[in-house]
Amino acid sequence: MKQEHSSEQKRFLVLDGSSLIFRAFYALPPDLSDSHGQPTGAIFGFSNMLTKLIAEQQPDLMALAFDKSRHTFRTERYADYKGTRDKTPEELLSQFPLLREFAANMGIPFLEKDNYEADDIIGTLATQAAAEGYDVRVVTGDRDALQLVRPNLRVLLTKKGISELKDYDTAAFEEEYGFEPLKLIDLKGLMGDTSDNIPGIPGVGPKTASKLLLAYGSVENVLAHVEDVSGKKLKERLMEYADQARLSKELATIELHVPEFEFVEADYRIQPDMEKMQAFCDAHELRAVWRNFERLYGPAELALDLGDTGDAAAEDLSYDLWDETAVRAAAEAPYLAVSGIFEGLAPFVSIEGLAVVARPDAEKAGFVPKDSAAFPALLSLLESEKQVAVFGLKRYDQAGVRGQNDFFDIELAAYLLEPERSKYALPELSQKYLQEMAPESFADERSRAVWEAKTISRLYPLLGAKLEEEELTHLMKTVELPLVEVLAAMEQNGVYVNRAHLAEKTEEVADRLQTIEQSIYEMAGHTFNLNSPKQLGTVLFEELDLPVRKKTKTGYSTNAEVLESLRLEHPIVEQILAYRLWSKLKSTYLDGITGLIRTDTGRVHTSFNQTVTATGRLSSSDPNLQNIPVRTEEGRMIRALFEPGEGYDYLLSADYSQIELRLLAHMSGDENFIDVFKRGQDIHARTAAEVFGIPLEEVTPELRRHAKAVNFGIVYGISDFGLARNLHISRKEAGDYISRYFERYPGVRAFMDKVVAEAHETGYVTTMFGRRRELPAIKSRNFNQRMLAERMAMNTPIQGTAADVIKLAMIAAYHRLKEAGVKSRILLQVHDELVLEVVESELDVVQAILRESMEHVVALSVPLIIDIHWGRNWAEAK
Repeated sequence: MKQEHSSEQKRFLVLDGSSLIFRAFYALPPDLSDSHGQPTGAIFGFSNMLTKLIAEQQPDLMALAFDKSRHTFRTERYADYKGTRDKTPEELLSQFPLLREFAANMGIPFLEKDNYEADDIIGTLATQAAAEGYDVRVVTGDRDALQLVRPNLRVLLTKKGISELKDYDTAAFEEEYGFEPLKLIDLKGLMGDTSDNIPGIPGVGPKTASKLLLAYGSVENVLAHVEDVSGKKLKERLMEYADQARLSKELATIELHVPEFEFVEADYRIQPDMEKMQAFCDAHELRAVWRNFERLYGPAELALDLGDTGDAAAEDLSYDLWDETAVRAAAEAPYLAVSGIFEGLAPFVSIEGLAVVARPDAEKAGFVPKDSAAFPALLSLLESEKQVAVFGLKRYDQAGVRGQNDFFDIELAAYLLEPERSKYALPELSQKYLQEMAPESFADERSRAVWEAKTISRLYPLLGAKLEEEELTHLMKTVELPLVEVLAAMEQNGVYVNRAHLAEKTEEVADRLQTIEQSIYEMAGHTFNLNSPKQLGTVLFEELDLPVRKKTKTGYSTNAEVLESLRLEHPIVEQILAYRLWSKLKSTYLDGITGLIRTDTGRVHTSFNQTVTATGRLSSSDPNLQNIPVRTEEGRMIRALFEPGEGYDYLLSADYSQIELRLLAHMSGDENFIDVFKRGQDIHARTAAEVFGIPLEEVTPELRRHAKAVNFGIVYGISDFGLARNLHISRKEAGDYISRYFERYPGVRAFMDKVVAEAHETGYVTTMFGRRRELPAIKSRNFNQRMLAERMAMNTPIQGTAADVIKLAMIAAYHRLKEAGVKSRILLQVHDELVLEVVESELDVVQAILRESMEHVVALSVPLIIDIHWGRNWAEAK
């Protein structure tokens, strides 16, 4: 709502720029930047706030006040003033030059002064203007400014961004606090202020401070009447910390006479420069900032639209109810953007309605509910060869929408472009690529779907162009999008769990844990909380006097690495490690799986996540079936609980043999390495023979184990320190192993060096199939960060290519199984392994399909080999 004010009384809006810019920075994703890498998120957020404030407050005059540095006259009086505040992030600091330019283009004075805070500048100008009869509004997130409230001067305190402003005039302040605004400094003098690190009087909180002020009126009067104060401890504190209270009041007092600042109306008139603002927004790709500016100062028809913009531009969420005629018309559009309302629990969902935008011409969205006569026509259109953009394609597949259509998934596109991101929610993508924030809430599910469809329709051409630019379109179309149908089917298939065996094993493990626990207590000589790192540290390092490996702020470290290093020091350590392992297996799998078995299927339906790992690997959740130990007793026990369901005879496992090492051989072109695989030799035994200079037949199991650690360590960019720790050998010995390895396999060394050099040059690495991973830390000045990025550079092309290969194999196997008309089906993917539920009579056909699909999915200079096993449960199939 517009707030009218008297034409005689001009409005002066004074903004606490420091407070608002921090809110803007932390409210938005940290990775908003222009194509040159310059962060711009704070400018975008600040522009949204400013647009809303100007639209609502309609000021005649404005000023932006900022803190110039941490050093002020207050820190000279008290060095720890604001000492607990974190350092300003570099990403925000780098935007201050842009902020100055932005303010200049807006025509709003950007004010700061050495030795003073923004509050002091605000106080000086605001009180002068109020005294001269101007309607002064101070906007800030800092309650300290409430001391400025007086006739003609009110403080608008920000709550959620600026979507909520609490308006304080004298009456509102006194109603909340019970005394006049200026007494706020006395309150701070008594109780202190943790946010500014003002000490106050220890033990005096807001209730006590308010009570003292109401009784005596000021800090000075309280201290003058200390003998009259009731309560022995309070009286003692008041006497002991009297000087600290006086200092605290002084620190809390806003300076109203900052030198060289005088309110002159002409200096604070808003004088925007359209040409400079457009050039600024173009240079830093701030499209939304330019739109905000146009709303305020552009053509008349735009300037009139100054309603409630929220923290972003107002979004028209209106729509038409489409009929069959509208659906037929939409068939002529180049592409559709669609968002559905889904019912049910994944992976079993249905669509209750669809919001649609026909692009690029139509702006208004249509909505088609499930019970509409147009709904079947729309589904037929979506299942035709029409280009359709959606967000989260797998839900549509699970709801049965799948045909010859050319789908584009916004979520998958964003993942391929930035695999390091932690989230790909549509509101975040809107902020990043469109520089528009999502509405804070929606009236109903239809409004949400309409907003999503409109946002998808605008993101599709942008992300599609970026995929083309970074040569990722082929990967999207041949790997990620076709994989969606496979994953949707696997999730709906689920895997059967034997409930009776699960209950038995849960009880068994509980008994085992109790036995291990008692053993630990006997060795320690008493009981203690095994799950308390502090108590465990006391037992191990003080009572049993084991060597201390690492200390933290809270005491001794008892993490897995520390305990592994102590394994040979005392038998209690072995038992503690066993306790932790069985506890995790029980809570994660036995207890966890029980609650995830669906009553209608008797199966667990894990979710396969395509957008989680930076290397392209799939992950699984609810439950995570990819982290079950493979070759341990504990892992076999868990796997044995998974069985073929009714109508099936076996679980079958098809596992790639050493796929990452085979890919390393192919990608490095090393002749010796390639020769091992072409001959079908044991790669680890052959490596041991090469590295240790002995005949192949003389390789011992110990030497083979060492060579295996080197082989896999090389793929992960292992250092001599890491290898020494893994093999429990000296660092020099480990370094000699690695040196001899590279002497025998020079092509591998050349490949690794080349990958790292290219990563330093370009800032990213790619897989054989073009999957890309940015490595910004590879240019870091921090040695540890740079080394970590170099190890990622060595590993990602190998691990990422392996992920691409298994995805392509899954797609091929899935479709060949369907074409063969067999009942057997894929249930799980665990990195290099596919798990299927098979019928005995189909075993030969299924094996043939898997060998064809997995071993011949890509042409390499070495053979790809799979191992196939099956059994009555998953453990038997390994």
